[in-house]
Amino acid sequence: MKMLMKTLIITFSITFSFTLIGQGKYESLSFNKLIEVQGTDFVIARVDSWVKKEDVKQNFLLFIDTKNGQTHQVDFPKEGTFSAVEQIKVDNLGINSLLVPAKTIDANNKNGIDWQDPTQIFILSPDGKQKTLLTDSRFFANTWIVNKQTGTIIISGHYDTNNNGKHDKADKNEIVIYDLKSLKLISKVQ
Repeated sequence: MKMLMKTLIITFSITFSFTLIGQGKYESLSFNKLIEVQGTDFVIARVDSWVKKEDVKQNFLLFIDTKNGQTHQVDFPKEGTFSAVEQIKVDNLGINSLLVPAKTIDANNKNGIDWQDPTQIFILSPDGKQKTLLTDSRFFANTWIVNKQTGTIIISGHYDTNNNGKHDKADKNEIVIYDLKSLKLISKVQ
């Protein structure tokens, strides 16, 4: 009887332990890419974080000061995604910033951010402490290019004029031009 009781207690303890472990928060972090910010002391780590309990994936950028090891995290909304970080460095115009194309809003309100939602253009300072959204939340950026002679970024896309979250005949195709020093809109070409 004593042996049976010990076996039951051990079995119950092990089962209960695995149940608690299985229901834990479980967080996974991946440092997927390191990017040197030229002309500065900073390196950026792209971090993908997966939280099992909340079933949420979140991406963020971690700016690391390589002289002192201090870090600064730049967050994007949960479920938001961003593609490659591109440095824009034009020394003769005093421009050193980072371009980050990202999907951060669920424009069509269909269960989260997906490939149909707008790509927005963010500009970050080299240390990550300033983050500016250039494009309007209803502007879907398609392509962009930097003119290093004028210090501007030219972005083509469409403006969702009927606010339905998708590209259709009612939308206006546009090219927008922003000054990279002031981060202000210069003009629109329709």
